[in-house]
Amino acid sequence: MKIGFVSLGCPKNQLDTEVMLHEILQAGYEITPEDIEADVIIVNTCAFIESAKQEAIDNILDVAWLKKHRKLKAIIVTGCLAERYGEEIFKELPEVDAVLGVGSIHNIVEAIEAVTVKKKKGSKQKYFSHEDKDTVRLGGERVLTTPEYAAYIKIAEGCDNRCAYCAIPSIRGKFRSRPMEELVEEAKQLEALGVRELTVVAQDITRYGLDLYGKYSLAELLHRITEETTIPWIRLLYCYPDKITDELIAEMRDNPRILKYIDLPLQHISDHMLTAMNRHGDGKTVREVVAKLRREIPGIIIRTTFIVGFPGETEEDFVELCEFVKEAKFDHAGVFTYSREEDTPAYDFPDQIDEQVKQDRMDILMRMQMDINEELNKKKIGSVVDVLCEDFDPVAEVHFGRSSADAPEIDGKVYFRSEERIAPGSFVRVKVREVVEYDLYGNIVTRK
Repeated sequence: MKIGFVSLGCPKNQLDTEVMLHEILQAGYEITPEDIEADVIIVNTCAFIESAKQEAIDNILDVAWLKKHRKLKAIIVTGCLAERYGEEIFKELPEVDAVLGVGSIHNIVEAIEAVTVKKKKGSKQKYFSHEDKDTVRLGGERVLTTPEYAAYIKIAEGCDNRCAYCAIPSIRGKFRSRPMEELVEEAKQLEALGVRELTVVAQDITRYGLDLYGKYSLAELLHRITEETTIPWIRLLYCYPDKITDELIAEMRDNPRILKYIDLPLQHISDHMLTAMNRHGDGKTVREVVAKLRREIPGIIIRTTFIVGFPGETEEDFVELCEFVKEAKFDHAGVFTYSREEDTPAYDFPDQIDEQVKQDRMDILMRMQMDINEELNKKKIGSVVDVLCEDFDPVAEVHFGRSSADAPEIDGKVYFRSEERIAPGSFVRVKVREVVEYDLYGNIVTRK
């Protein structure tokens, strides 16, 4: 029997897909990349904001067409949409045969067997599993869906921050760290598979260890991983400004294999908005953390995200945010319009902002950030940057990859020419000669 997968959402969700893939293969099923060949398709969904929910539903409906017109026997929905809406999915999407909440990914083989055996017997009974997400076993062996030279490692699950706009705590549960020994062992296994860039993820990696060890332990974990592996690049995503410790800063500064790159979701700078959002720390704290990171770690790349159009955001709040973005000149920034989500405190807040106003504010801030990126990238012309080669484009006859300043999937690329073919996963040095929007173009100087 052939099993197909559609994996949506963030890298944290992708890791759940990888765990399910391993369990399915261990059970003797075949994985197919071709939906048209699949007997069962698993759609691992995101439901963080409205656009993610719609994307998940659209994908389920696309897959449902295969049940009518091809050999597909069953559709299984997993992930955040399944956790958030459970049995409602069966009512609204009758084509779905099984639903597994986020605490039930280890039941995936049981779900496949249930929907395929019952189909053979002519039963129309649905399969539903909704285990306690706060007690589920974290981690597990997995099949990498990333290129062999790069991988994510999820060091914790859930979130305790309780931002007013965010449904993640109700979907993913309370914050739970994975034991350090387990993570170090996983990093060793990934190194053995050829991983050369390891990206550390969780809803909030800076909280790591507080529940297990009574203190923030991310710096210690990073030190252990670099002591016990030789993985050259280790990248940090999703760090919260109020939990950036002196130990973490020192580890990033002094450990040459921890990239001088940090994803620091700030969301706003106005005290009025930060309080309304239930963010930890005020605008002064945010400014001090950004300044300290840049002072203590010269050349650090800071990526951030902002939300515009949160309930009650005044023109003055937005102007303050614009001034902050101009002043801070972040290397990368994403801007999102506020999405009104059920089961979050902000859903019932007064002074909801008009959708067009939200869109206008996002457009203004994104144009501003594009100008900043162009200005920063132009300064790189003539410099030499280390690049992890990802592949070769035979049409353009150019290699491409990423510098340490660019995270996979979300930041820019470095395109470079070389007289000899460079294997994916190799490190090279590239002299930058041109900039086009977020991407750099240059020529290889040497292999590393």
